[in-house]
Amino acid sequence: MKNIKVLGTGCANCRTTLQLIEEAAKAKGVEIELEKVEDLPRIMSYGVMSTPGVVVDGRLVHAGGVPSKEMIESWLAGEADKGCCSGDSDNNGGGCCG
Repeated sequence: MKNIKVLGTGCANCRTTLQLIEEAAKAKGVEIELEKVEDLPRIMSYGVMSTPGVVVDGRLVHAGGVPSKEMIESWLAGEADKGCCSGDSDNNGGGCCG
């Protein structure tokens, strides 16, 4: 089971990100534990300055903008090393973690 946290204070992009992750997990049959983190100090503890942020199994994989469906599916497939926070230059305009 993957532990996924969506970091954000409740904006439309944060809600969309949460929904996209839920839908992708259901479609792929991947069991996840999904948590919405709205506490600003807790969000900032991950180094996120632009929301939404996404943490998969304790690792920040995305920050700023709604992640693409393909990016979410890669996280669900265990490829948490793919995304803007790991140096992937093709983040589809979804923001970057650094």
